[in-house]
Formats: sequence, C-alpha cells, structure tokens
Amino acid sequence: MRTAMRITCHRRSLAAALATARGVIPARTPKTILKNVKLRLTEDRATLLATNSEVGIRSEVSGVESDSVGEVLLPAKQVTEILREVQDDVIVLEVDEGGLRIRTADNEFKLAVDDPAEFPDVAMFDDDAYWTVPGRQLKQAIQRTIFAIDTKNARYALGGVLVEVSPATITLAATDCHRLAVAQTPCSQCGEPSAGQRPVVPAKAMRLIEQSVGKGEQEVHLAVHDDSVLVRSGTSTIYARLVAGRFPKYRDVIPRNPPICIELVAGPLLSAVQQSAMVASDKRCGVDFAFADGNLILASVGADAGCSRVELPVSYQGEPITITFDPKFVADFLKVLKPSASLSLGLTAPNDPVVFRVGSDYTYVLMPMARWGR
Repeated sequence: MRTAMRITCHRRSLAAALATARGVIPARTPKTILKNVKLRLTEDRATLLATNSEVGIRSEVSGVESDSVGEVLLPAKQVTEILREVQDDVIVLEVDEGGLRIRTADNEFKLAVDDPAEFPDVAMFDDDAYWTVPGRQLKQAIQRTIFAIDTKNARYALGGVLVEVSPATITLAATDCHRLAVAQTPCSQCGEPSAGQRPVVPAKAMRLIEQSVGKGEQEVHLAVHDDSVLVRSGTSTIYARLVAGRFPKYRDVIPRNPPICIELVAGPLLSAVQQSAMVASDKRCGVDFAFADGNLILASVGADAGCSRVELPVSYQGEPITITFDPKFVADFLKVLKPSASLSLGLTAPNDPVVFRVGSDYTYVLMPMARWGR
C-alpha cells in the first residue's frame, strides 16, 4: 500500500537534484523501474536516490517540507520536463493510492508511479576508515584524466579511471592505449584504510563525483571496498561497482629523461592546434609539429579541404625534428589547463611516445601518428 504524503518543494532545488540523479539513469534497460528516482522522506531530511545497478547516487534535497515520512518514485523524464516548464518557485507533490499529483498555483499534473519498495537501494556512507581528499584538487584531477579513457570498452579496465591510494597521495590514471593521463592530488586518512589499493572506477561514477564537488573548499571522503567504492561529497553519496579487469602498468610507458625538452604555454599552443586542425577532416590526417630555430610550425593537409600552416615561437634551438599528432588528442589535454599554464614537452624521436608535464602532479603521454609518406 502506498503511503499518502503531501510534500512542498522548492522547484529549483528539486530540479537541480533531479538533474544530477538523471546522470545515473540508463538510456536503455529491461528494468523499467530504473527510469525512476526515489524521493525518501524521513523526520529530518529528504533524499533523492537513483541507480543503474552499477552506479548509484543519493543526494539530500533542500527546501522540502512535509508532515509525513515515506517514499515515492518519481518518473524522472516526466518530472524533469514539468519542473523545466512551470515557473512557480514552489510546487506541491501529493501521493496517494491514485498515484502522484504535481500541483502549482495554476497547474496540476497526474502521473502513474511504480511501487517504491521495488526500487533497489543505494548504499550509505557509514565507513569508519576512509581517505580524505581536497574537493577542488580531486575535481581538477578527474578533469585532467577522464577524457583519456577508452569509451569503446566501458565494461573493462580501460573504460574506467584507475585510483591508486597511498598514505599521502591519490593518483588517477586513464588510458585508451593511444594516450595516457596521470594526475596526482594530496590526501589524508581517517581511521586505518588499507593503503596500496588500485580500484578502477567507472567513468560515469567519476563524472558524478566531479559534478558533486562544489566551488568551496569542501573535503571528499573515499572508502574503497573489495568490489566497490563509496564517495561522500557535500550532501551526496556516490556508489560504484568497480570495473572488471586489471589496469595496465602505466608507469612503464612514461618516457624517462627524454633528450629534448621544450617549454610551452597552454593557451597559445591550443589556439595553434585548433587552427591547424581546421582542414584535417579525415581522421587519418594528423597535424605535423615541426620544431626548428625557435619556431614550431604546425601543418596539416586535408583530404578535400586544403592545407594549413600555423607558426608559433618556442624556446627550441636544437636540430629540426617533426612529429605528427592527432590534433584532438593534443587539444583534449590543453583544454583542461588554464591558458596561462606552463608545460614541458619531452621528445625522443619522431616515432617514440612524447610526454607532456605540468608541474610535478600532471603527466600526459601521447603516441605519435604515422605520417603517411609525407
């Protein structure tokens, strides 16, 4: 039997929480109940829960008032559309045996809803031993690595982000075998969590964690279990089942002490890469990076769009060397940096992997492309 409830909500708060929860909802699933989110009311809080069985999130919702306790499933797509279209600051949800009514000052919507008892639960963060990470730095580390995952193999290790935990540092790593992104952030511990853990967290969960971190100096708590992780960030708890498979020994592919090191600035280099790539309509068309006499010349020849030549002054005075990159892979890396950020490019030979470094806590390794006889 469905519990009768009358709930008053601030529309924007509910809409924001629902937008985050919808990031978990599967686009296609035989379990149609997962197309919902659960609104749970207790005596002291309102919580929104969503899951796709692999990743789940529970978020506290502000601006919710009710004299009742209980649960209701909200059809996520329909409720989102209603909240987007109505203009009232306050809405009322009424739940009874007939279903769900959403009322505003001038509108009323009636929706059929499923039984909340059939909706799978999302784990709570009740660990006593966990890692504490500065939220802003973790957010940056996720942004600096997640773009390098292998999106075609989401169910295997390359489809997630490796999280290496040590007593003072958390290292994130992602690769699709053509590139590798590694970022570090400091951490501390509460209790005695196990060090040396190497879970691979699915991309969807990492995006939720990144989105959950606000603009302040909040801390994020990370608990690693044998087959899952739990992350507490602000008013949200994110659960994720770990990705199957073993992540490669990524440190073995990072070039050590390359003989050529060139200092660059992110903003001007990104602009030059984007300009030179305008004619590279064919995915096989890379951009040549030619270093010589204090200049970097970026050149590309498109299959049907012509050619480009962009010149950029750089601090290089050695023997001429030309190496070809996929411009998207270079741009992905530069876009997560501030335009004023300084970086170094380590080169060995035209066909060897190169290493970009930003300070001591961010490394990006990129394989060059074949030059196709050019």
